[in-house]
Amino acid sequence: MIKTDILIIGAGPTGLFTVFEAGLLKLKTHLIDALPQPGGQCSEIYPKKPIYDIPGFPEIMAGQLVDNLMEQIKPFEPGFTLGDRAETIEKLEDGTFVVTTLRGVKHQAPVVAIAGGLGSFEPRKPPIPNIADFEDKGVAYIIRDPEVYRDKKVVIAGGGDSALDWAIFLSDVASEVTLVHRRKEFRGALDSVEKVEELSKVGKINLVTDAEVKELHGVDGQLASVGIVHKEKGEIKMEIDNFIPLFGLSPKLGPIGNWGLEIEKNAIKVDNSYDYQTNIPGIYAIGDVNTYKGKLKLILSGFHEAAIMCQSAYQRIFPDKKYVMKYTTVGGVTGFDGSKKEAKKEVVKAIG
Repeated sequence: MIKTDILIIGAGPTGLFTVFEAGLLKLKTHLIDALPQPGGQCSEIYPKKPIYDIPGFPEIMAGQLVDNLMEQIKPFEPGFTLGDRAETIEKLEDGTFVVTTLRGVKHQAPVVAIAGGLGSFEPRKPPIPNIADFEDKGVAYIIRDPEVYRDKKVVIAGGGDSALDWAIFLSDVASEVTLVHRRKEFRGALDSVEKVEELSKVGKINLVTDAEVKELHGVDGQLASVGIVHKEKGEIKMEIDNFIPLFGLSPKLGPIGNWGLEIEKNAIKVDNSYDYQTNIPGIYAIGDVNTYKGKLKLILSGFHEAAIMCQSAYQRIFPDKKYVMKYTTVGGVTGFDGSKKEAKKEVVKAIG
């Protein structure tokens, strides 16, 4: 039986930052994640994707963000159960929870923080009849290494942040980038839309709106061209090397959906007026896995929710203690030259 103060389900950015916030409160943490390494989608799906909305970083690769978070939490020595899925939960008479994984590993804690991101997920695929024939032969739904597209002719389909950001990034990598979207309006960040339009004006991105990719054609089993249907121009055939439809991920909560939590649109409802607690006291949900009025699915929102949640968790674990919030700048937290033990001493000094 693994025992800890806060059991974190999900080792993505929000889960990792929870370790830091809990550590400042001298709370022990342990993380469970079905993936074989920490980082969630940032590590598994788009480690080389640039992220633009992390405070203090005009641009940072998703994988680098994970590396930075792992370095930040080193002083607090969290435990990890990786490559295993949280399967069942049981509340004991003393008020603590026991979470058992698919492999039968039991974890006990007075507080459970679900930071599972989108849960288990699979890419949404466009309804092109023969698309499966070209998967890994020119068609990809996730960009793991942008160097694969060096000097290639690439068509990206989609109108959200992922499609926009990758079109911008690959405009300096691929020999030719075409972004196809079925509408004139995009769903992504306004700044990204403006960048795409600027790159289109100077010829670095071929922007095709009011259109959809409807056909794929190959030579010797490898993708060679696409058929695009434009509302006004009709069918356009384009010779390409790679087709990347980025229509988002289809999320599934998995076993967590059977834990008696209040679910709305495949997300866990929480009380955002106070501490992001679910309908079961002691179980919190933070990051993309939760929902509430005004919810923004941003990494920085998950960071904020983690900080608030940890304050509430401390009061739940130590109801008779009063915690006085202090600033980490008092003594510093990261960047120590000494050992982890020395770093932890500095953290203690920092928070009083």
